[in-house]
Amino acid sequence: MTETPSLSDTALPEASTPHAPVYLDHAATSPLTAAARAAMIDGMTHWANPSSPHAAGRAARAALERARDAVAAAYGWPNETLFTSGASESLAIALGRAVAGRRVVSAVEHDAALRAAGAAEVLPVDSFGRVDPAAIGGVAGAVVAVQWCNSETGVHQPIAAIAEAVHARGGILLVDAAQMPATDELAAHADMIALSSHKRGGPPGIGALLVRDLALLHPTGGQERGYRPGTENLPGALGYAAALAEPEPDHAGLRARLDDLIRRSGGEVVGEGTERHPAIGAYRMPGVAAAAQLIRFDLERIAVSAGSACASGSLKSSHVLRAMGWGEEAAREVVRVSFGRTTTAAEVERFAAAWRAVARTRRFAA
Repeated sequence: MTETPSLSDTALPEASTPHAPVYLDHAATSPLTAAARAAMIDGMTHWANPSSPHAAGRAARAALERARDAVAAAYGWPNETLFTSGASESLAIALGRAVAGRRVVSAVEHDAALRAAGAAEVLPVDSFGRVDPAAIGGVAGAVVAVQWCNSETGVHQPIAAIAEAVHARGGILLVDAAQMPATDELAAHADMIALSSHKRGGPPGIGALLVRDLALLHPTGGQERGYRPGTENLPGALGYAAALAEPEPDHAGLRARLDDLIRRSGGEVVGEGTERHPAIGAYRMPGVAAAAQLIRFDLERIAVSAGSACASGSLKSSHVLRAMGWGEEAAREVVRVSFGRTTTAAEVERFAAAWRAVARTRRFAA
């Protein structure tokens, strides 16, 4: 009689181990750092309203001002720092309450700036998405909004030359630096700078507006020097300051590696040939819509995006790529990959392999 083997004697096939998730969407938001989390918990533990006159309130005020000084120091900013709820609100304050009578924006600004600017004059851009400083004309008495680097393509604007042109004509330069790491690169050029915490590993719901002179803005009364009423977000400010204190790696090598892999796989590197953010890459896969790509990448547990997070759910093609001269079909085939503190070379290689697999499927289908 043949004995029936028990389950313990049977060699069962090994269960497939799913890939660990790969997060390559840091330009949309970057995970909270350990230091930022600890600083927020401390702020919540010792919470009191910083505007209250009692001892607990005064202690909270002192902590808030230390955080303010730390944020300003991280960006080499010697002037005023106003805490806001994020870069979108900073842009809204700067564009909505600037004493300047006119608003001018580049054609490739973030949706938040375009909404805040209303019926603004628009500066055209070249095929890379850059403003030509020599083409800046009548901006006298205007606040001019230009991103430090484009949030969709990573292309840098020539901020120093733009600032010179704007200031020579009596304008005010507002720079959207939500994607900029902690650096003093803009301190000598911008009149106002919009910043975001959650792009830098800090918490959401906090940001800053750096202002060279508060006389550039109409006040509203209340908190934040009288320019933003509402109870101050002390835990958020502490978390933001703590995140900025943590160094960020230089991702130029990783981005260059990914550029090469995409190029050799038949893809197109958006903005290639000009200076770009080392942590942001935009890539076109000819013949495959970005929406279809995102589904395939998500099935592989890889998180990337199609343009900025604020506009990626729209059925419209990217206004940034259209302003750069791209056609509708090509503009709909671009995805954005962005790196953060935790990004590894292995994750970049895995994304490139997934890209090749999707591109190969398209070629076979054709």
